[in-house]
Amino acid sequence: MPTFTMARPDEALALLWEAMARAPRALEAERVSLAQARGRVLAVDVHSHGPIPEFRRSTVDGFALRAADTGAGKTLSVAGEIPMGVFRTQALPPGVAIKIHTGGHVPDEADAVIMVERTSALADGQIRLDEGLTPGDNVIQIAEDVQPGSVVICAGAILREQEIGGLASLGISQAPVTRRPRVALISSGDELVPVESPTRPGQIRGSNAPMLAALVMANGGEPLDMGILPDNPAAFAAAAERAKANSDIIVFMAGSSMSDRDYTAETITAMGAPGILIHGIAFRPGKPTIFAVCDGTPVFGLPGNPNSALVTARRFLGPTLWRMLGATPPPPRYVTATLAEAIRSPAALEHWIPAALFEQAGERMARPIITKSNLIFGLVRAEGMFCLPIGVDGLPAGAQVQVEYFD
Repeated sequence: MPTFTMARPDEALALLWEAMARAPRALEAERVSLAQARGRVLAVDVHSHGPIPEFRRSTVDGFALRAADTGAGKTLSVAGEIPMGVFRTQALPPGVAIKIHTGGHVPDEADAVIMVERTSALADGQIRLDEGLTPGDNVIQIAEDVQPGSVVICAGAILREQEIGGLASLGISQAPVTRRPRVALISSGDELVPVESPTRPGQIRGSNAPMLAALVMANGGEPLDMGILPDNPAAFAAAAERAKANSDIIVFMAGSSMSDRDYTAETITAMGAPGILIHGIAFRPGKPTIFAVCDGTPVFGLPGNPNSALVTARRFLGPTLWRMLGATPPPPRYVTATLAEAIRSPAALEHWIPAALFEQAGERMARPIITKSNLIFGLVRAEGMFCLPIGVDGLPAGAQVQVEYFD
């Protein structure tokens, strides 16, 4: 079993992903309704079965006509109207316009549309034009949006509202998406009781599982709460066996440190090859984190303190879920702020510090929230976090920082 290390965070995550790639876990595709597709990952490339649009359309309410017939002060007769949803096949004679609506079919002989606001109605059913047009004005051409047979949405895309609209326009009512990775969440500690239970002195409620379940769902996964384990090796071994049989990723919350009641490392060692890759990361909060791959299943051993568990999961578990899904994680949202107070940091660690944001004299300020790792409400009071990278031992008040918003 590897001894406790101080691996650099990016290098540790790369090592985990390399081991995952050597024994990839395939997530099968499934179909979900478009109403349920927001945030899901597309499993296959989607091709257009034909051109989009399939016919020429007007971009405005007005009159379809020939550009050669236009000019300021010219008059044209109007040959009726093209109702919405009707494809006109009757020829449009020269010197004649026809009323049309936004999105309506532009007849073959017409090569432009004049806005109704740029015309005046005359008593004899004619219209006077206020301007001249060139071919193509206010007309969407066939295949202007999508060429027939082209890939319109690539596999790995995280479906947003616009992709869902695109699928609907192709007549696809169920999106082919990658199954959500199942993430087993294993809490442990003789002091823990379920959230709904009353506590006695010395007991605390297990908050990590619901907290990380929310993070898993936000990052495309399906959480499986495996319950709270007592601090004994047999319970750990049994939970590991159940989790391995029913999940795609396993997360132990607590038990990753070096005390005589921490069983996560020895449990993971017995779960399969290659086993533990990293035990200990140059990261605060969360130095004792474990990365492992056991017979193809990625396994995390996270610190049990809520602050550490959440920050570590955001940094490492979330991106791993998106990687398993074959997608690039949604980019984090940052804001530049001025430090309201000086901050110190261990130069050997990548240090993430929660911050409260506020305005002062028209300037966005960030106040560091210094909190112990076993407390959660420091993060509740924060809008985001900023990072002091390895090699930086502090920043003075007035320094500029990039605060990553919490979702």
